[in-house]
Amino acid sequence: MRITAAQRAENENRIRTAMDRLLRGEIPPGGRCDIKTLAIEASVDRTAFYGTRPYSHLREEFERRLRTLQQAGEVTDPREAQIARLKAEVTALKERLARSADTIDEFTDFRAQALARLAAQHDEIIRLRGTAAAASRVTRLPPARTTTIGSCS
Repeated sequence: MRITAAQRAENENRIRTAMDRLLRGEIPPGGRCDIKTLAIEASVDRTAFYGTRPYSHLREEFERRLRTLQQAGEVTDPREAQIARLKAEVTALKERLARSADTIDEFTDFRAQALARLAAQHDEIIRLRGTAAAASRVTRLPPARTTTIGSCS
């Protein structure tokens, strides 16, 4: 079915209006900043944007404007911005996890070394006590008094 020039102009105006909304970031729920959503928002058949169809020049304009915004660093699709943000967050969390694992490894090594030193010191104390008990010239001191006489203040 052929459309009149007035209908075509009206369709183009709806398409341009929808294009401006999408490029401003006003994406409908479940939509994206793409031709499919543009066609739905403008109430135009999506196939009219491809090949030699009547609105292919508007598709090219939309894609050109979208590329220009992306190259300028503006993200028109909030979902893509969220994806980029989440990817950066995942990368940061992976780095943090790696640093935490390194710290845990260092503490585990330190703990093992501390336990080894304590065991060696305990063995040395046992050996010295045995040597002291075997030697007859070592005089034992009387044990410390456990009772307190008077106040300490």
